Parts: sequence; C-alpha cells; structure tokens
Amino acid sequence: MLLRISLIVAILAGLGAGVVSYIEVSDKIPALTDQRNKEHDAKVSEIAAHSKTKTELKKTQVELASTQQELSDTKGERDKAVARAETQTKRADELSDKLTKVSAERDDAQNSLASYKATDLTPDQIIKLNKNLKDARAEIEVVNGEKVVLMHTIGRLTNELAKYIGPDNVVKLRADLRGKIVVVDPKWDFVVLNIGEDQGVISDGELLVSRQGKLVGKVVIRSVEKDRSIANLVPGWKIGEMIEGDEVCPAHPAS
Repeated sequence: MLLRISLIVAILAGLGAGVVSYIEVSDKIPALTDQRNKEHDAKVSEIAAHSKTKTELKKTQVELASTQQELSDTKGERDKAVARAETQTKRADELSDKLTKVSAERDDAQNSLASYKATDLTPDQIIKLNKNLKDARAEIEVVNGEKVVLMHTIGRLTNELAKYIGPDNVVKLRADLRGKIVVVDPKWDFVVLNIGEDQGVISDGELLVSRQGKLVGKVVIRSVEKDRSIANLVPGWKIGEMIEGDEVCPAHPAS
C-alpha cells in the first residue's frame, strides 16, 4: 500500500514537473519563433541586397568598359585631329612661303616691265644691247687677264733690270703675298711652294719661312711656274728645320 502511494506521488510529481516545463516552454516558443522569423527576414533582405549589389557592380563594370572604350576612341580621334592640324599648318607655311616668293617674283617682273617701258626701246633693241653688254664684259675679262700678265712681266723685267743696275738691289714681291711649303727636300735644301706666277711670285725673290709666328729660315725663288714655285734655302739662314705647312711671306715687300 505504501509503495502504491509512493508511485502515485511520484507520478503526480512527474506530471507536475512536466506541466511546469510545458508552461515555461510554451511561454518561450513565441519569442523564439519571432526571433527565428526576424533572422530569416534579415537573411532574406541581406541576400536580396547582395544580389542587388552584384547586379549594380556588373552594370557599373559594363559602363566602365564602355567609358574606357569611348575614351580610347576619343583619344584616337584627338590624335588624328592633331596630326591633321600639324599637316595643315605645315602646308599653310609652305603656301605662305610660296606666296611670298611668287609675290617677290611678281614685283620684280613688274619693276622690269616698268623699266623696259621707260626705255622706249623695242625688244630687238634690248636683245642687241644685251649682246653688246655680254661682248663688252668678255672683252673686259680678256683685258684684265692681259693686264695681270703684263704686270707680272713688268715686275719680272724690273727685277731683272735691277740686277744689272747694282748688286745691292733686291727683288721686291707683293706685300700681301702669302703661301705655304708643300714639299721639302732637306738633302738639297730646296722647297716647293703652293704659289707661283699667278700669285705674283718673281724669280730671285726672297721669302721668310715661319711656323706659328716663329722664324724658321729664308729661301730664294729659283723657278716659277703658273701656280707653284721652287726655292732654295739662303745660306746662313737655316734657323730650324723646314717642314710641310710652314708659311712664307716676302722678305722684301713692295711698298
């Protein structure tokens, strides 16, 4: 009997504890359900926001690629425009130069035409005058050439005459005569100069030889050709060794 009572008490105690637990759990279920629903809604919202962000990012990437392509195309067009502008500027400069040249030629032609009209000459008369002018110039060149030859001859004869007038007379050369040694023969003490009759060299004329402003020796002309001459070292005037490139000038320049 006591055992039965104990069992009944235990069962009642268990039922009471279960009822209490059920009541406590029943009070918490709505809160848990609400929390679950909130977390679910938050997760759904987050997923939706993430999807929206991905979509916007993709759209932005497409727009960026399009913008970059447009920028590249714009840069290409700009470079082409700059190249065309440079070409046009160069062409404009060339046309400006040509215009200036043509304008100058036009002015010269107009001046020539005005001068021609002022002469009251016919074309045949002008052609004849041009021919006479050319002939006169040719004759002047011939006379000048003969004059040079004559002056050389006079100088040579004057110096030869001076030899017979007195032994103290010397051959005088042009004061501005300048030349250089092109060949040296130290064995026979003679040199070849790059000046001759055309430059006013006269036989027996004496020349001072110098290098960098320092006197090296003195030579006397023994043979004269058109554009070169041969000279011998004057005894007692060998101050130093003569070499190619040494400069020469008159020892007795004409006043």
